[in-house]
Amino acid sequence: MDIEQKQAELIEYFVKQAETHKGSSLSSIIIEATSHPSLFAFSEILSVPNVVELEGTESSVYLDVLRLFAHGTWSEYKSNAGRLPGLVPDQVLKLKQLTVLTLAETNKVLPYDQLMQELDVVNVRELEDFLINECMYAGIVRGKLDQLRRCFEVQFAAGRDLRPGQLGSMIQTLTNWLGTSDNLLLTIQEKIKWADTMSESDKKHKREVEERLEEVKKTLSLKQADVDFRGLEETYFEPGGVMDYEEDRSRPKRRRHPIS
Repeated sequence: MDIEQKQAELIEYFVKQAETHKGSSLSSIIIEATSHPSLFAFSEILSVPNVVELEGTESSVYLDVLRLFAHGTWSEYKSNAGRLPGLVPDQVLKLKQLTVLTLAETNKVLPYDQLMQELDVVNVRELEDFLINECMYAGIVRGKLDQLRRCFEVQFAAGRDLRPGQLGSMIQTLTNWLGTSDNLLLTIQEKIKWADTMSESDKKHKREVEERLEEVKKTLSLKQADVDFRGLEETYFEPGGVMDYEEDRSRPKRRRHPIS
């Protein structure tokens, strides 16, 4: 089963659980969801009316925990740990995994020093073990560990839930991209039209050159034929050439006298 299908089934399961619980009983559902090793999306659970109703109640801290797992990071939890319930080890691991996804959203080359600081990891060996065993094997990221440059080169990272207000920004980004694509497509179409026009022009020019070449060939052939004819005419009819037959007949014959 692929990750997307597994995510969809888990989301459906926890949404149904949230819809059948209210108040403080939702806390166990939230802890279970945020501890599950294969669940990394929480916005659908956040949108369940029973969960939204936790706002302003004694159990609202669990709503804050769910929001943290939807959009926050490990460092954000540490900054607000005083007003949030403690996390179980599976939740800590999950939040650190989500932190890597957040960092990968904005930078595809993550320095080891930054990762160690964000994840509370004390050495490179521990960091690389975490990235390999808890992130890459889990299928949420793919990349290359560069020990020489001390960085993690991200090739793929799963997306997180959209933050409040992020949807509008994303729509604007996509709108700008579509506008740029339309302009690029128009430019390409104009280039194709220009190329077609030039191609027809080249073909026409080629035909004209070939026609002129044929005319030149014909002209040269006629001139050559005329030159050949004139050469023959001069050979047979110019003075000193072949003797005229009538002139030869009219010349008196010499007689030979017998030798005495």
